[in-house]
Amino acid sequence: MISTKFIIITGGVLSGLGKGVTTASIGLILKSRGFKVSVCKIDPYLNVDPGLMNPYQHGEIWITKDGYEADLDFGHYERFLDIALTNKHNITTGKIFLSVLEKERKGYYLGQTVQIIPHVTDEIKSQIKNIAKMDNAEILLVEIGGTVGDIEGMPFLEAVRQLRLELGEKNVIFIHVTLVPIIRGEQKTKPTQHSVKELRSLGIQPDIIICRCQEELKDETKEKISLYCNVDKDAVISNHDVEDIYEVPIILERQNLGRILLDKLGLKERYNKFDEWIKFVEKIKRIKDYVEIAIVGKYTKVVDSYISIVEALKHAGYKLNHKVKIRWINSERLEYDENYLKELMEVDGILVPGGFGKRGIEGKIKAIEFARENNIPFLGICLGFQLAVVEFARNVLKLKDANSTEFNPNTKHPVVDLMPEQKRIKQLGASMRLGEKMIKIKKDTLAYRIYGSEITFGRHRHRYEVNPKYINTLESKGLIFSGISEDSRAEILELKGHRFFVATQYHIEFSSKPLKPEPVFVSFLKACIDYKKEKRNAIKNKK
Repeated sequence: MISTKFIIITGGVLSGLGKGVTTASIGLILKSRGFKVSVCKIDPYLNVDPGLMNPYQHGEIWITKDGYEADLDFGHYERFLDIALTNKHNITTGKIFLSVLEKERKGYYLGQTVQIIPHVTDEIKSQIKNIAKMDNAEILLVEIGGTVGDIEGMPFLEAVRQLRLELGEKNVIFIHVTLVPIIRGEQKTKPTQHSVKELRSLGIQPDIIICRCQEELKDETKEKISLYCNVDKDAVISNHDVEDIYEVPIILERQNLGRILLDKLGLKERYNKFDEWIKFVEKIKRIKDYVEIAIVGKYTKVVDSYISIVEALKHAGYKLNHKVKIRWINSERLEYDENYLKELMEVDGILVPGGFGKRGIEGKIKAIEFARENNIPFLGICLGFQLAVVEFARNVLKLKDANSTEFNPNTKHPVVDLMPEQKRIKQLGASMRLGEKMIKIKKDTLAYRIYGSEITFGRHRHRYEVNPKYINTLESKGLIFSGISEDSRAEILELKGHRFFVATQYHIEFSSKPLKPEPVFVSFLKACIDYKKEKRNAIKNKK
């Protein structure tokens, strides 16, 4: 049996420092040295999972293969490490309390007074160890969400303190991520000092401090943090701003983070394949051409709501030697501002992502109509897929009342309707059609040419579907459903005679990796690049 090493990543000063990217980068560095690495995310909130959280508060919801609604950091883990995580890789206060209370009701504690210590902390340690055992991991990264000092995070910090005491300092090490702001040109260390002081007051001494900062840490700043935080100077690591998040592992590795980690864990590297990642990032830096994509959504004020879509576009762009410039289009404004709609003529492609609720829906439909009528490359995902059907039914089939019953339960033409099994569900949490499903692709279609196969797999998160009663009518007018699930649900649509008009019910963005871009995104961007060239040539010919 493998004896797992644990790396605990905590955060201080404020949230949103990029612990997820830092954790994923550390995992990549270790994986490139030949170790089997897995990741666990601890979220101290009382929710059982983040599935019902508002995107404005929490950003995107990531869907795992097994259908778990997870924190967006799962996306960073899977993209950087090319692994597939599950519901068991996320520990929340809600999950822990549920488990403890279920055990108490069954008499598991034999009449003891159930308390935070030892019962809750024991449950936390047990779940962390079970993840390591389940994955047969040699190194398990454990990211604790929130910041040191948050009251809801206290039981988790106490649990990992106990874990180190039980397993020893060569088997459990602590990395603390803090902020080093620049004020009047000076890198300020006080926030880091106070954060580490708070952590030490809980019995945890960090082994490594990773400092988020605008500019690379100066030598004197490292010395100051080292002295006041009781950490070796070479273990004070600068994680300064970079153009692309895929550079983060490189700037950490240049400061010998990999060697420091292995030394502290008592391990020796088996090989080093990190050069592959360096070549990938060097390629990104050489790219000069760009293509501009409009993302039409209602959460555009919080771009983390669409982070996986942005990353998937970037992956496809790297493959095609183009960077992707995003133009954020607020779908609510499209509903009343006709001049705003003209901005869509300036971009090279239009993407309508997923979402829930009626707000901004008509604006998204206008954008889809604009893309269809002006022969602009279009990609729809989840709700974007459903609204492409609504738009086509209204404006091509002339079913003016066509809608989804999500937005108009009394529509005469419910071209998108609640799935039959969803009508029997009485709770909202974790009750949608979730997770990876197999999709059968029809031959002689664009989808078949894109995938080069009759089968693909995609991750889902939806309650509504294209109403099968309307499919034949829609197809008779040129809207082809080229991908169908095993249980006969519409999954992919494409439009005959259009340069590129494709939409998927499943979330293609969750399948994309930096070195393995998702095929639909690649095909979409290729069409956008070709469209941009056509526009440029047309301007030249006019001159």
